[in-house]
Amino acid sequence: MAKTDATEMPFLDHLEELRWRILKSLVALVIGVGAAFVVLMRYDVIGKLEAPIRPYLRGGQLVYTHPGDPFQITLSAAVAIGVVLALPVIIYQVWAFLAPALYQHEKKLVIPVIFGAIALFLAGVSLSFFVVLPLAVSWLMGFQTASLTPMITAGDYFDFAVSMSLAFGLCFELPIVILALALLGVVNPAMLNRFRRHAIAACVVVGAFLTPGDLIWTTVAMAVPLYFLYEISVLLTYVIYRRRAKREAARALEATA
Repeated sequence: MAKTDATEMPFLDHLEELRWRILKSLVALVIGVGAAFVVLMRYDVIGKLEAPIRPYLRGGQLVYTHPGDPFQITLSAAVAIGVVLALPVIIYQVWAFLAPALYQHEKKLVIPVIFGAIALFLAGVSLSFFVVLPLAVSWLMGFQTASLTPMITAGDYFDFAVSMSLAFGLCFELPIVILALALLGVVNPAMLNRFRRHAIAACVVVGAFLTPGDLIWTTVAMAVPLYFLYEISVLLTYVIYRRRAKREAARALEATA
């Protein structure tokens, strides 16, 4: 089956379509941030987010040093939650822009890919918040001595927690990225197999870079799932290329007949 005629679209039309895709994604992001901000103002979500560090605080509360810090923290949390809420729309817009370069049967993957991307992102954020962040906080706070009193500011803590959680969520999108590259013909199973050892080293480096706590446990907590996702990506590319080879063989047989 031939690809759609959209592949013949002039370059300027591609730029125009890209502009509208970006605009729609930004609108979804603004709506998501606005909805998250309303929820944060009505419910004590911030109190839930500070749970990992609360046992290590004297008085059980974070402090702030500037009158604008509570608003800044709420806004930052709203942006992070808004990204999660807008993620389905953003992924769909990216996929819709790439769709003209794909075959019709490949476009049927859009719904599973969107749900898979959301699930992977939430899995990465959950791993960071419920596993890696408590480990990192416990290890870092273990350095306090009798001569030091922890006065952790809310701004510093939430910057640390939100940035690490978003980084985990984005890293967990690895299978989706590799799947898209495989569909576009940029990577193939042989290439991924050849770079398997490099992938192991890269996962360890990324794990050590994104997890500022214990160099063993927190790095392993990031590197092992990330490499597991890489292996899933290799398996997905095998499936894609095997089906593609079968279709091409069938079309060649029809052509000779």
